[in-house]
Amino acid sequence: MSTSDSSNQIRDRALGAVLRNAILRWESLVTIVLTAVLFMAVPQPFPWWQDWFWLVGGAIAEAALVVATLTDQNAAQEAVAREFANRYDLRGIRSRVSRERLQNALEYRQGMLSLMQNQRGAMRTSLKQTIDDVDDWIGHMHRLALHIDAFEENELVERDRKMVPQQLEKTRIRLQREQDPAVQRDLQQQIQQLEQQLANLEATANSVKRAEIQLESTLSSLGTIYAQMSLMGTKEVDSSRAQRLRLEIQDEVAGLQDTIDAMDEVHAQRLQLR
Repeated sequence: MSTSDSSNQIRDRALGAVLRNAILRWESLVTIVLTAVLFMAVPQPFPWWQDWFWLVGGAIAEAALVVATLTDQNAAQEAVAREFANRYDLRGIRSRVSRERLQNALEYRQGMLSLMQNQRGAMRTSLKQTIDDVDDWIGHMHRLALHIDAFEENELVERDRKMVPQQLEKTRIRLQREQDPAVQRDLQQQIQQLEQQLANLEATANSVKRAEIQLESTLSSLGTIYAQMSLMGTKEVDSSRAQRLRLEIQDEVAGLQDTIDAMDEVHAQRLQLR
């Protein structure tokens, strides 16, 4: 599932949460209880009154409460923020460094939400679009952190990184001492396989290092984006600056995806070798 699909699911779940909150809020419960009491206790307060009028009135009042909640932009944004935090639960990230990077990223996002809530009209719409892009950005950061965890906690890789160089050196020494041509060919083939395995292991270790650097640089870029959002004025909503801001975010997302793809490629090569 792509990160953008995950972001859409987060917003769908947030909308569902807002709807549940609208139905279960205390005003709704009071409306339902009051409607039921009036329907049963005072079925006809006036000669022209029909008891089912209470049900219609209660339904209209409840619908008004639900609509008011659903159109409350702050409530909707808070629901999205809660669902977003639940979706990217940092407790699932085992690397302390990666977890700190993501925590800082989420704090920047919260700051962006605060900036957006203080705006109205076109500026609010522009900031919301930017935050949607940032959501995709953080989703890629989370995926990259999971990839780092998977590589760092692979005990077989750590074991092979220690044993393969030793095995390669022993095989080379044995080749130098071996006199039988057939055995020499077998040893040469084994050396080639070990060299390929060692190169793949080094590529794995380097991919993790690059991923960690990518997370750090991405967080710095996110801080820069936040600073730029803070400085944007209402007159700049339709300017090229806002467009450049979104393009910068998209470039960062593409860079993260490239790193993830590179790690997946190294992993696939290692599996083929084994």
